Amino acid sequence: MMMDNGYPGEYGVDYMEQEEEWEREGLLDPAWEKQQKKTFTAWCNSHLRKAGTAIDNIEEDFRNGLKLMLLLEVISGETLPKPDRGKMRFHKIANVNKALDFIASKGVRLVSIGAEEIVDGNLKMTLGMIWTIILRFAIQDISVEEMTAKEGLLLWCQRKTAPYKNVNVQNFHLSFKDGLAFCALIHRHRPDLIDYAKLSKDNPLENLNTAFDVAEKYLDIPRMLDPDDLINTPKPDERAIMTYVSCYYHAFQGAQQVGNVSHVPEPTREYTYVPNYDAETAANRICKVLKVNQENERLMEEYERLASDLLEWIRRTMPWLNSRQADNSLAGVQKKLEEYRTYRRKHKPPRVEQKAKLETNFNTLQTKLRLSNRPAYLPTEGKTVGDISNAWKGLELAEKAFEEWLLAETMRLERLEHLAQKFKHKADAHEDWTRGKEEMLQSQDFRQCKLNDLKALKKKHEAFESDLAAHQDRVEQIAAIAQELNTLEYHDCVSVNARCQRICDQWDRLGALTQRRRQALDEAERILEKIDILHLEFAKRAAPFNNWLDGTREDLVDMFIVHTMEEIQGLIQAHDQFKATLGEADKEFNSIVNLVREVESIVKQHQIPGGLENPYTTLSANDLTRKWTDVRQLVPQRDQTLANELRKQQNNEMLRRQFAEKANSVGPWIERQMDAVTAIGMGLQGSLEEQMHRLREYEQAVYAYKPHIEELEKIHQAVQESMIFENRYTNYTMETLRVGWEQLLTSINRNINEVENQILTRDSKGITQDQLNEFRSSFNHFDKNRLGRLTPEEFKSCLVSLGYSIGKDRQGEMDFQRILAVVDPNSTGYVHFDAFLDFMTRESTDTDTAEQVIDSFRILASDKPFILPDELRRELPPDQAEYCISRMPPYKGPNGIPGALDYMSFSTALYGETDL
Repeated sequence: MMMDNGYPGEYGVDYMEQEEEWEREGLLDPAWEKQQKKTFTAWCNSHLRKAGTAIDNIEEDFRNGLKLMLLLEVISGETLPKPDRGKMRFHKIANVNKALDFIASKGVRLVSIGAEEIVDGNLKMTLGMIWTIILRFAIQDISVEEMTAKEGLLLWCQRKTAPYKNVNVQNFHLSFKDGLAFCALIHRHRPDLIDYAKLSKDNPLENLNTAFDVAEKYLDIPRMLDPDDLINTPKPDERAIMTYVSCYYHAFQGAQQVGNVSHVPEPTREYTYVPNYDAETAANRICKVLKVNQENERLMEEYERLASDLLEWIRRTMPWLNSRQADNSLAGVQKKLEEYRTYRRKHKPPRVEQKAKLETNFNTLQTKLRLSNRPAYLPTEGKTVGDISNAWKGLELAEKAFEEWLLAETMRLERLEHLAQKFKHKADAHEDWTRGKEEMLQSQDFRQCKLNDLKALKKKHEAFESDLAAHQDRVEQIAAIAQELNTLEYHDCVSVNARCQRICDQWDRLGALTQRRRQALDEAERILEKIDILHLEFAKRAAPFNNWLDGTREDLVDMFIVHTMEEIQGLIQAHDQFKATLGEADKEFNSIVNLVREVESIVKQHQIPGGLENPYTTLSANDLTRKWTDVRQLVPQRDQTLANELRKQQNNEMLRRQFAEKANSVGPWIERQMDAVTAIGMGLQGSLEEQMHRLREYEQAVYAYKPHIEELEKIHQAVQESMIFENRYTNYTMETLRVGWEQLLTSINRNINEVENQILTRDSKGITQDQLNEFRSSFNHFDKNRLGRLTPEEFKSCLVSLGYSIGKDRQGEMDFQRILAVVDPNSTGYVHFDAFLDFMTRESTDTDTAEQVIDSFRILASDKPFILPDELRRELPPDQAEYCISRMPPYKGPNGIPGALDYMSFSTALYGETDL
């Protein structure tokens, strides 16, 4: 919470800063809060009793705003707006707001104190509001020797208690803690009420009770403080003590200030004890008169001193302002102007203030003399206000004339100085521009340049010539300014004329040097252009010739690979055509080399550095000569290489014919044998014994034919060693023949094995030859590619064709998957004839099942669901009985006995999922 009453002076500014301290410290200290609550309650009651009422609980009794409005009416003597009599919350808030608005109308600004906090019984906010009211209506109007509010009240206490021993009032907390200050205030005004000599500083409780009792009984000041709280609190609450002390002030001062009794309780108005008051008033009156007289004398002396000092300063300043002497230089006049500015900026302002202060003091002095019935003050001769005003006007006129002279002289010299600076600036700029130009024009730098650099130098020289022509006007301006300075008799004309002459002489030299450099650049350009043309011609002709040489060298040393006679004959023919062009190539070579020789001659004649370097190519005559020599040496070497390759291809052609003749005989034989074996494997030729007989005959024939294969391998080895990869005389390769031979052997062995297995299956299962033929016929029908295997879909179709029932529903699919797991246990995705035959044989013959085996075990167990080891040993051979006992799981069903074995699980496990 912050409070600001908006009043100026000590109470309005300084004291409000202390109120912020109260916000940070007082409201956070429970002891201070307790003291404030008690003191503020007593203070409010001291006024409310005039209206015949009182409060008991400060945070509760003001909540409806009625007693708060009544309190403000009593202490202000004014009438507030009619309160709302309702008991609702908004009625209470309206009443409190009326009270707060009245406080604000008295110039007090309440910050963070709202009607809602008061209505809600917020103690801290309520105490803050009451303290604001106390400040405004009980403390603000206190005034002692031009001090108001807190400082005035403190000064009043200090003055009244000054003669008393052991009393030193410095503040409103610790200074009143021992009670002597309260007793001293009472004794000073009513010595008949307290015997101050009997009081002791060591007995604060007695002192406080004495003061509070006397004040309440004789001065009508209620007890607002608790002696125990003051003694036991390290730092008593300053606001509570100020509130209580302000009641003392109004009680005692009311006896002296007749007519100002608005804050004085009724009993003190009849107080008639005045002996000490008359003496004090007389003393104060004498002090006041003497103080006024002393102040008037001080002002008179100060006026005399200030007037003498100001007039003396004006007297010393006037000669300097009236002087018109100068050294005829801009620097000198500028120095005087700067001195004058310093005078106006530093020296005169204090004198202006001095003059204003002198006039103010004079007027103040005359006013005070008139108000105190004193005669008017008359300054000594020559120091009157009129004398000072006349002297000041003379000073201002001198300042104006001096300033006008300085400005006029500055403008005149600035004009002349500006002209000189203009000459210097233009001369400096011209000399900066010409610096190094003569050395540049005399330089032989173009002798070391190539053509592009020379052209750049020539362009640069042309730009310089344009720049030189443009500077002609500047040189003329410099000469014109120098002439004007001579006419105006500039003090340094000698140096100006000398510098102008140097500039003109240099200008003539630059013109002559520029012409000579132009001629030298033209001649150098002509020579370099001729060399450049030769370089360019060399580059144009050397590049393709060099490419031809590089390509030719690559062709002559290229590692060719040919496989036929036609290819080598084509290479030989192309080489012969190339040799026919060597004559023209030799002429081109000599022509290109002669270009380089001509360049060398020109460079040597004119001593051109770097002239032999060709900017258009990195090739040189030596490079071409070296490559041309290489080509001439590689041609006969190529002739020999092509002849050797021709002999090699002739030998390869012979090997091709030998391999083709033998392969064209072996390949068809293997194919015929393969077809015959495949036909036997289809099972369409006689009985199984007849098929076996014929397969054995083919086996012997194949082994007898093996020497032909070995002979063909020898020929193939020679073909590979000769790096022959193609043979247009045959479609057979050794790899295909090897594969065919191996397939033939594999097919014979596989068919022999299949026939043997079929014979074994037929004999063991009792399958007839017709049944085998039927199975083979159905399998071959669905084996479209004659690979000896069926896909799952082909296998299913084959089963259906043989009368096997497979449903199209989910159960049918599950049955087929179980069959497929039997015939393709490795999940290869194919069903071979052996597996197919084995499955069809089992389906076509009578086989044991898990149910049959379980029924057999049940007979041996006498219809029990389990069997005992003794029964197995009795009915089965020993080895088979022990086999069953070791593998049968214990019986876990109902009515079991120790040692009982589960023959049902055992029988099911024997067949597993093969029992279809």
